[in-house]
Amino acid sequence: MLVGPDFHPQHEDWSETWTSASIELVTQQGSQPDVRQWWQIFSDQNLERLIAQADERNGDLKIAGLRVIEARAQLGIAVAGRYPQVQQANADVLYSARKRSDGFNPRSGGYWQYGVSFSVGWELDFWGRFSRAIESADAAFFAAQANRDDALVLLHAQVATTYFTLRTAEARLRIARENAQLQERSYEITQRLFKSGESDELDLQQAKTQYLGTLSSIPDLESQIVLARHALSVLIGRPPGPLPELDAQPDKEGVVPLVSRAVLQDVPANLLLRRPDVRAAELQMASQSALIGVAKADLYPSVSLLGSLVWSASSLTGAPSTLSFAGGPSITWNLFDHGKITNNVRVQDARLQQLIVAYQDTVREAAREADDAATALGSALQRDSILHDAQGAARRSLTLANTIYREGYSDFQRVLDAQRALFAQQDAFVVNRSNAVASLIALYKAVGGGWYSEQPLVDPATRQQMQQRTDWGDLLNELNVPSATASPSAGRSR
Repeated sequence: MLVGPDFHPQHEDWSETWTSASIELVTQQGSQPDVRQWWQIFSDQNLERLIAQADERNGDLKIAGLRVIEARAQLGIAVAGRYPQVQQANADVLYSARKRSDGFNPRSGGYWQYGVSFSVGWELDFWGRFSRAIESADAAFFAAQANRDDALVLLHAQVATTYFTLRTAEARLRIARENAQLQERSYEITQRLFKSGESDELDLQQAKTQYLGTLSSIPDLESQIVLARHALSVLIGRPPGPLPELDAQPDKEGVVPLVSRAVLQDVPANLLLRRPDVRAAELQMASQSALIGVAKADLYPSVSLLGSLVWSASSLTGAPSTLSFAGGPSITWNLFDHGKITNNVRVQDARLQQLIVAYQDTVREAAREADDAATALGSALQRDSILHDAQGAARRSLTLANTIYREGYSDFQRVLDAQRALFAQQDAFVVNRSNAVASLIALYKAVGGGWYSEQPLVDPATRQQMQQRTDWGDLLNELNVPSATASPSAGRSR
């Protein structure tokens, strides 16, 4: 008999059929790339190498893997409660000497006494105390795996976002330098014209102001590139330094791609419920639900089988050895706890209700993140074609402004305005491309994409270090690469 509630998923009705018009506009059904490795949609070997390095070296991911190992060991502790326990074991060796009338003589009066005793207790699981404890630990074990998958989702999104932040800064730096060179030539022309008396000082100072303003943006962009490289270094588990992973495809430097659709293998509602953090929240509910049963079992009598074995002997000549055994049932029942057990059950139930609310909030937040990312992606895609045409128009405007200025049909201000507009439109175009990429990454992250990794839970060096300290048996090998799609029943081999 199992006391306490059996766990049932707490899905809200809307989550089973949820959809979004924004998501439908920016997604398509397909098999490649797999949502577990969505970054392959960019066909960028640099990014793929960085993600592989992050999977191997990232510290947060290593900690998440070790927490899975810890949860598996906790499950082993829970399973051990089902079996008989040695409550006490004693071994005694005593030497005695007797005082004779002719004085103390240990050689003639001494003897040895030996004794060994064992006490064994086996609490019968009438009310399911141990079964519920195992159920709780089992769910906590799979929740730890889901949390590790969630760490992968977050890590891959962070690496990709930081990588394209770097590429965006490179592209903006190239644009700034190109425009600075263009404006420098205009500044030099106005200097010559001013010195020859063909132009006034206003044109000179305006050209100088615009050139120096553009030039001042370059150090900031160079700093952004260095900071992005530092962030990538930390994400892949290294101190700041060279990143040879960025050299696999040199032609990708300063390139911000445009991907108009995310490829999904299922409908958004199903993907949301399979998000690692959503699965972890549900498994935490299951673990807490079982703890209600553990607490409720204390309301009922505890039935145990007790036994003891005692052996004693002596070195005295003719002294007999004795072996005795005693055993029988034992019943304990805490009848006068003044509400302690009942209130503990209430505590566990209140904690479960908190987790139910937290789970429902997690699902709602997941839906919001997906919808927000899809909306932002759709907006950026719409702006992309507009900004592309705008920068083309700005480039043509500058050509015309230079022509009519040289022919004397306009003042220099129109050239400066055209240069300023070209720089602004080119920069806006690249920034919008960056926003589109960031929104695409956010959409994949929001639907739980990216939890796959070929790396084991514990890397070989850490495994060796742990095995030198502690006897881990086969546990580390057993949990080499857990599957995020495994069911709880698949993990109950002991």
